[in-house]
Amino acid sequence: MPSLLSVARALTVAVALLMTGAAPATSALADDSGAWSVAPFAGGGTRPAKDGRPYFYVEGTPGSVLEDTVTLTNPGSKPRTVELSGADADNTRGGAFALERGRPKDTGSWITFAERKVKVPPRTRAEVPFSVSVPEGAVPGDHPGAIVAREGGRDAGVRVHLRVSGPTLSALTVERVKVRDGRISYDVVNRGNTVLTPRLTVHAEGLFGPLLDRGPRRLAMELLPGRRVSLTEPWTDAPALDSVEVTLTVTAAGGAHGKASASARFVPWGAVAGIGAGVLGLAAAGVWFVRRRGGSGDPPPDEPEQGGTELELAGAGTGTGRGEQL
Repeated sequence: MPSLLSVARALTVAVALLMTGAAPATSALADDSGAWSVAPFAGGGTRPAKDGRPYFYVEGTPGSVLEDTVTLTNPGSKPRTVELSGADADNTRGGAFALERGRPKDTGSWITFAERKVKVPPRTRAEVPFSVSVPEGAVPGDHPGAIVAREGGRDAGVRVHLRVSGPTLSALTVERVKVRDGRISYDVVNRGNTVLTPRLTVHAEGLFGPLLDRGPRRLAMELLPGRRVSLTEPWTDAPALDSVEVTLTVTAAGGAHGKASASARFVPWGAVAGIGAGVLGLAAAGVWFVRRRGGSGDPPPDEPEQGGTELELAGAGTGTGRGEQL
């Protein structure tokens, strides 16, 4: 089988004319719309597909060189000069697939094209060979990347799913769980070396029983190895007054499993403030009433003097003892 270099020397870019026949020329407006496309060559790779492939899949051991072909299609009436490059994949903070900024250090740096700048004539398809050179010390597992095509201020790309042969580990953790403002926030971290599609289960237990039981459901993400994403789960019907334990469980293929909990106390501070204001008002009214009574000017009722009864008794007992009246 000829090597990539020999293919590049013999035919740097294989150009196949599209069977357009006598079709009318594309208008200038359509030609300027950037309708060119980039896609995997239908018959190439380790997993060829008759109807085309949505992405590149390549697999090999450290030190191997893997070959495939990318197709550039220009259906317009003007030639296009497309520049090709490799890129490393990444996750956005919310888990969406993205490309890393800056110079690639992983899969993107291992991709070599037969020609980086390819001139594609009108109504023509160009097939460009490329290779993926896996370094000797490459870590086993998934190394997602992409092939990026640029032309006329427009970028388009195709994913490259590269797996380096060797032991694989599917592992993840759930961290930083918090409950506040009608939502549950948390982080999911891929601790293994394979791309994961996690499933989430949410359970909340209050003082008097379960309050929330959701899932398991698939999260809309492809969590890349070593990546951390921050997510939120809405909880608009949280209790007004309760002490709650919230538990999140995340699982994925390959036996990956992570669980974390957080405690939260729900107190209706508005109602508490209203009650407190009412109590303070009643206390103030009581103080005012007491002071009002104390300052009215009415003399207090007379209290009997000490020894008064003894004097009266003594007076009643004063006499001759013979029934005489004084």
